[in-house]
Amino acid sequence: MAKKPVKYFVVDAFTGSPLKGNPAAVCLLEEKRDEDWLQAVASEFNISQTCYLTRGSGSESALNSVIGTSIPRFGLRWFTPIAEVKLCGHATLAASHILFTSGLVNSDIIEFATLSGILTVKRVIGIDKTSEAAQDRFYIELDFPADPVIEFTSADISHVSGVLKGASIVDLKKTTNGDHIFVVLPSAKAVTELQPEFDAIAKCPGTGMIVSGPSSPESGFDFYSRVFFPKLGINEDPVCGTAHCALASYYSKKLGKCDLVAYAASRRGGVLNIRVDEQSQRVLLRGKAVTVMEGSLLA
Repeated sequence: MAKKPVKYFVVDAFTGSPLKGNPAAVCLLEEKRDEDWLQAVASEFNISQTCYLTRGSGSESALNSVIGTSIPRFGLRWFTPIAEVKLCGHATLAASHILFTSGLVNSDIIEFATLSGILTVKRVIGIDKTSEAAQDRFYIELDFPADPVIEFTSADISHVSGVLKGASIVDLKKTTNGDHIFVVLPSAKAVTELQPEFDAIAKCPGTGMIVSGPSSPESGFDFYSRVFFPKLGINEDPVCGTAHCALASYYSKKLGKCDLVAYAASRRGGVLNIRVDEQSQRVLLRGKAVTVMEGSLLA
């Protein structure tokens, strides 16, 4: 029997402007597809993340009915062009945006069953009242686990210093949950001027590299960052939500504040409003999203 076409959307996340932020493909699965198909489609889109939504925990039926008053729950999986990952912030925001704007949910809270457990997302209404567009009148808030940074060995420090030639490294650590190298440079300017060597970064320990630096007060941001995942088929991730679980943990302690505003200094750029809850060890990532494309997968 022929498979049904799969509805998809491409959403730019952590931005209020189209063709900015981080793009994610959101596929609404009405029926089960095998792993090879999921990965092949992600390779076909060839953007940093393709995610797949299913009703309930992943085994229930169609997505095309409006959900009642209880908190709606969806299965959610994330794939880079070459591998499945356990957690992705911007694609979770993109998937939430589609659910909130398409009429598939009538709740301001959504739960996702994922490889990282149950994640909760909220629609926060009435923050930006200057825009006429409905999608600009709310932010989406992701409730993610904090990712504290820990110390590196001296051998790792020497290796990473050689990779970032010419960069003055202020601090070097690694993340607890994500297994990423965490590099702090002296300033936001140093972050924007960094010329990464992706082949060298791919040979470093860990899954990827997060580079950041504090910004000046007049910029309106607390820090800038850039993120590199060549091992996952993503040389530079335009705006990485999960990286900010570590960045928020670090800069909250460094700056002595729980509310932060971050700028992802990739070519596309992106903005995140962040709150750190030290007691619960959670990070609330808040951002906007814009749908830029929709269609059907016929394969």
